[in-house]
Amino acid sequence: MAFRAELRPLNPGPVGDVALRDDLGLGCAPIGNLYTPVADDDAVATVRAALDDGVRFFDTAPHYGAGESERRLGLALQGVPRDDYVIATKVGRRIVDAAGDPVAGSASGHDTVADLSRDGVLRSLEASLARLRTDRIDLLHLHDPLDVDAGLAGAMTALVELRDQGVVRAIGVGMGRLAPLIRFAAEAPVDVIMEAGRLTLLDRTAEDELLPLAASRGIGVIAAGVYNTGILVAPQTAPYYEYKPAPPELVARALALQDACRAHGVELATAAARFPLRHGAEGVVIGARTPTEVAAFVHGRDVRIPDALWSGLDRIAAPGTAAS
Repeated sequence: MAFRAELRPLNPGPVGDVALRDDLGLGCAPIGNLYTPVADDDAVATVRAALDDGVRFFDTAPHYGAGESERRLGLALQGVPRDDYVIATKVGRRIVDAAGDPVAGSASGHDTVADLSRDGVLRSLEASLARLRTDRIDLLHLHDPLDVDAGLAGAMTALVELRDQGVVRAIGVGMGRLAPLIRFAAEAPVDVIMEAGRLTLLDRTAEDELLPLAASRGIGVIAAGVYNTGILVAPQTAPYYEYKPAPPELVARALALQDACRAHGVELATAAARFPLRHGAEGVVIGARTPTEVAAFVHGRDVRIPDALWSGLDRIAAPGTAAS
């Protein structure tokens, strides 16, 4: 595949029928209380900081905080012209209370469970629209559909209907496991694939089959999980990979990547965030829970990364690292 230019223009081309407006999106899992509770005011401040810094693409899901991420994103976007931003959310999981019973309406719950049925998708979207305080979704993903046959038979049927009706503008699938993603890319009429953690400085396995397949079918790719759960931000102090302590060999490679970046005056996190854009991704989603975290990743968008650094990172990264 041809690599993209190092610095891409704002307002990149469309993904499906959706112009991402920028190649950098705010991942809203952290404002849904991921790992740490977040107050409404702090969540709103984070989204508003992203808007102030030019971010116009927001990725959320009912699964993030059992509805809290969507509710807070909707709260933060009140008063912003609807055509000025792009919302991606997800279906395929049903919000339930502590006893495992479905949560009615748009209210937040305690957990989510898989629901790949057509009716489940329609009910999930209705509740998401209410929490987000909007009348449409720009990009609707099927979230972690490990049962591909069930997803194709039920959920994907609903997604296509919603796109045909204009309720959503583009449809996709988002997850971190390659085999199901490849099947959906090959068999489903999706506009977008969101891969998580498989197109990074430490794991390039999406390049082997998924990216060529997506390119051949005209499917856009959005990269998430670009830090591999933290190791590509702070390999010394937070060496976590795929939500577990990283094995010593990965820590050593991450530290080598960090040393190479520092030699060129570039932060490792900046290179990690920009890497997928050179390798076929249309956009990158990065999570943040505070305005300070937003400022950090937005600043990296404009940092010049010399070709010599990319070449050095390529030598260290050892393409083809297997996903956990």
